[in-house]
Amino acid sequence: MQERYEPLEFEAKWRQRWADADLFKTREENGRPKFYGLDFFPYPSGAGLSVGHCRNYIPTDVLCRMKFMQGFNVLHPMGFDAFGLPAENEAIKRQRHPEEMVHEYGDTYKRQMDLIGIGYDWSRSFYSSDPSYYKWTQWIFTKLYERGLAYRSNAAVNWCPKDKTALANEEVVGGLCERCGTPVEKREIPQWFFKITDYAQRLIDDLDDLDWPDGIKNQQRNWIGRSDGVEFEMAVVGADGSGRFDLESDQADADKPLRFRVFTTRIDTIFGMTFCVLAPEHPLVSDLAARADEETRVKIQEYVQAARALGDTTRQAADREKTGVNSGFHAINPANGKPVPIFLADYVLMGYGTGAIMAVPGHDQRDFDFARKHQVAIVPVIAPSIEESDQVVAAHTNGRAVESKEGVLINSGEYTGQAVAAAQQNLGLWMESLGIGERKVNYRIRDWLISRQRYWGCPIPILHDADGSMEAVAEECLPVMLPQVESYEPGDDGASPLAGIPEFLNATDSEGQLARRETDTMGGFACSSWYFLRFCDPHNFESAWDPEKVKYWMPVDAYVGGAEHAVMHLLYARFWTKVLFDIGLVHVKEPFARLQNQGQVLGLTPYRKPRDGEVLDVGEDGVLVSFEDAKNLSEADLQWRWVRMSKSKGNVVTPDEAVAEYGADALRIYELFVAPFEADVQWSNEGMQGAVRFLSRVCRLVSEFGPRYRPTWREELSGSGRDIRRWTHQTIKKVSDDIEKFAFNTAVSALMIYVNNLTDAIKDSSSDAELSEAVETLILLLSPMAPHTADELWEGLGKTGFTYHADWPRADEELAKVDEVMIAVQVNGKLRDTIAARASASNEELEIAAMGSEKVVFHIDGKEIRKVIVVPGKLVNIVAS
Repeated sequence: MQERYEPLEFEAKWRQRWADADLFKTREENGRPKFYGLDFFPYPSGAGLSVGHCRNYIPTDVLCRMKFMQGFNVLHPMGFDAFGLPAENEAIKRQRHPEEMVHEYGDTYKRQMDLIGIGYDWSRSFYSSDPSYYKWTQWIFTKLYERGLAYRSNAAVNWCPKDKTALANEEVVGGLCERCGTPVEKREIPQWFFKITDYAQRLIDDLDDLDWPDGIKNQQRNWIGRSDGVEFEMAVVGADGSGRFDLESDQADADKPLRFRVFTTRIDTIFGMTFCVLAPEHPLVSDLAARADEETRVKIQEYVQAARALGDTTRQAADREKTGVNSGFHAINPANGKPVPIFLADYVLMGYGTGAIMAVPGHDQRDFDFARKHQVAIVPVIAPSIEESDQVVAAHTNGRAVESKEGVLINSGEYTGQAVAAAQQNLGLWMESLGIGERKVNYRIRDWLISRQRYWGCPIPILHDADGSMEAVAEECLPVMLPQVESYEPGDDGASPLAGIPEFLNATDSEGQLARRETDTMGGFACSSWYFLRFCDPHNFESAWDPEKVKYWMPVDAYVGGAEHAVMHLLYARFWTKVLFDIGLVHVKEPFARLQNQGQVLGLTPYRKPRDGEVLDVGEDGVLVSFEDAKNLSEADLQWRWVRMSKSKGNVVTPDEAVAEYGADALRIYELFVAPFEADVQWSNEGMQGAVRFLSRVCRLVSEFGPRYRPTWREELSGSGRDIRRWTHQTIKKVSDDIEKFAFNTAVSALMIYVNNLTDAIKDSSSDAELSEAVETLILLLSPMAPHTADELWEGLGKTGFTYHADWPRADEELAKVDEVMIAVQVNGKLRDTIAARASASNEELEIAAMGSEKVVFHIDGKEIRKVIVVPGKLVNIVAS
């Protein structure tokens, strides 16, 4: 038997045995409950895994192993998200075809996952780029198309000039492409969208029933962005206040009335509207430009062109100076009949609300700053009370708006004096009664842009007929295969490479007429929006899944991955699941019942302090340098920082390196113990050495006790080892509960305490039956966390098979109870003694025991007892005077 943790002597042996026994193959045995544990669908990169990736794979594995030992049928699969920009860009960089490359990279991931002992059912694995998989991605697309939830439209989209493709709003961060960091441009091109906006409210409402981190749920709520307000109409008038315009062109109709609609969440402030703003993309802008004088027309056109080059995030940045152009026209404020100037400003987006806002500078800081810059009137209309109106005026004088949602209306005609909430209700009703407005709900979320003008993606199964109509490819003709080509790089014109392949492009429609295939491919998020369903039935060639299998396994019971996917993958997967539920193809409205987000593993990384005049990247205050170059820098110039492990930072530690130096189980214990699951951690060789020491102590304990181990301990238990049995059943309860709660660090801590107690206890030979139970329990509790070591020790005790097939220990609540507790005794709040008492002692018994303490008697002698406060199991406080 192993006397210390020597991973090179046994870990590879056990991995091979697990593989030979097909140990982790999914079972669907009758009479067992199910548990579906799933990690986020990984893209297999050329760098392979880092120990940072292990931060979620290992904990999920621990939970799934425990669940199997507890009697569950466990589904714990793994596959690869192979389609999309990351794979294609990597392939272009390597001058390879993406198909062979992603499989090679996936093989590396699989080898590394096996190396650290992850118990995946690899028989269910697939790549999203497999035709047998993307056939059904296309099939789901056709289902959305049939329901009007997939549509093609000309749209101004986010365009990455480096990746040469359109991006969804969620893929643009700070005006930059999320993948490559290139500034994003705006382009108007035909695009495919999924109508996620139809599901906005359901996506908000159903969050309440999910066991997800509150931060993730709030991010989704904020991204969807529900706003309750009023949408109303405003009439455009000329600079002289009339509805007629002087035109320089006969092409425009001078008598044509112009109107636009505004959405506001603060209709109570309408009397304070002193100007209104149109997004530069608003369709009314071209009409206003046509009617404007030459100088204003040029200003409008130049401003619109400049706005198109900016990303939405940049345009709405809070610290950015607000720019705008006066159109020269006015709109009538329907509340008071006054004309207010119409501006164009890029901080208003066409994609939210109506693309037009009423501006109330008295109560919105952005509008306030804009009004002062453009010399527009500022009218206060909300105050704490009528008598305190001067406070609002004083605030305006000091350069700030009063953004209050409480108080009463002032300067608001007949509504003056009404409370804000009442005025909101009454003004909404008033507009509805006149037919000029309606109470309405708007959402910030935009429809999901799915088109990519790239080769390496799932082809969109649509045919364009000669008459301009479109039709979905019939199910029996799926999959639309991605053609095998040598050259697949995107062109500078923005067209998909598929557009230049006649064999792919030319097709016939359902009536045998010549048609043209859609050449855009789907973004990778489409492929990852349903993979969890395919894992339930991965070898089904007749349908996407067997409904009965999905009904058995779904929803996913524990979904584990990074918080960075809060408003992309997680939102899209929820949307697709709801659509499939509505069609009747799945029985669940939500795919992931429970979500857990792991922290990051940080690596120590060298940076050089910037030199005088040196220009740095946005957000950086130092220059990343290699570890080799860091050796040549002085201490004054060198900065060491803890940053997320990544290949680009040169700070990656791979599982191969960690396992070679310390062992797979040491890596597992370290990742579990180093910090709470959701916390970021700094990689530490010392921490790895600590894990090795702990496992060696376990080996030594079992080895020393081994000759005394009694396989028949259940028949030999006596009352002599009560403390040992109490430790054992307390530890079973603690470890079981902590693993369930993803509190892996405290689960490992409980085992460390348990080992300490048992190390002292084995010196006594009178409790070998109780110690045999304890040692056996220790190995089984350790098994999900350090499975190689557990199986080696299990075999050393003379056991056959694997700990994975053993029953998980069950805590006996009676045995786990503490027999005796120490009670603090206070007199007037000051500690005077501590006494031992039965854990089950009543309040009366504790009071009697406390009053009998000699030390307490000394302090209360001659005093009147006014009150005795008892906190069961903890303290007694005697109030005396």
